[in-house]
Amino acid sequence: MAGYRDLLVWQSAMKIAEDVYLLTESLPKHAMFSLTNQVRRAAISIPSNIAEGYARNPAKEFNHFLGVAFGPLAELKTQLLLAIRLRYLTATQLSDVLKNTDETAKGLKSHWL
Repeated sequence: MAGYRDLLVWQSAMKIAEDVYLLTESLPKHAMFSLTNQVRRAAISIPSNIAEGYARNPAKEFNHFLGVAFGPLAELKTQLLLAIRLRYLTATQLSDVLKNTDETAKGLKSHWL
């Protein structure tokens, strides 16, 4: 029986969450309760929404949660771009995760009914 863990879009979103956690380890401590927490919450929310929608089963529910996942994906990308502007992280450090956000957005759109 295939589950949400078999979905490439979920796997991609999990990779984003993993990468974000590793990258945010290097953010300044004074950003811990603001940007760091926001970035991490957004990153976790993406695969969580995919999984929740899949678990609810009906296509309409899954479709709804795929749409919901776009919100934290956009938030995350915005927050990462802010981290570059604040010089907390470099564009080079974030290039892979930002590329993966674009790929995940394409994956969400391809599953969206």
